[in-house]
Amino acid sequence: MSTLATSHPAPSTIARANTWLAAIPQSVPLLALRFALAVPFFTSGLTKWDGWFNLSLGARYLFEEEFKLHILGAEFPYPAPIPMAYAAGCCEILLPILLVLGLGTRFAALGLLGMTAVIQLTVPDGWANFHLPWAAMALTLVVWGGGWLSLDRAVEFAQRKSG
Repeated sequence: MSTLATSHPAPSTIARANTWLAAIPQSVPLLALRFALAVPFFTSGLTKWDGWFNLSLGARYLFEEEFKLHILGAEFPYPAPIPMAYAAGCCEILLPILLVLGLGTRFAALGLLGMTAVIQLTVPDGWANFHLPWAAMALTLVVWGGGWLSLDRAVEFAQRKSG
């Protein structure tokens, strides 16, 4: 008997594993996705602030001088760079918090999907390593929502109870 034939698990083992994996509640990977998408945006948002609504000098410099939109082979400066920096900083703090809580999950994920598109236009070389996984996570959450382990479900349940 060859070693190749003995190295594959028996069909019953695969079937048992598939049954076990299929029993994992959908809300568990959705919760993991919410955290996985929230962390890089939240940590980026923290770097944009020097105190309460005080935009950091680094964020000001990046949005005014460094960041460019790469569109059709040309580079364009950000329109209204300081308001854009404030908007990005606020969204990078607020939307991840909403995601982790599972409150307005679909809308928070849609917001981060839009931010990912702008980031892609700003840093086109980040597609494979960062932007594609972020877009896939955000799109999954837009479609599936936050799952049972979310405040969205608690709100939905409370509305059914009262109505």
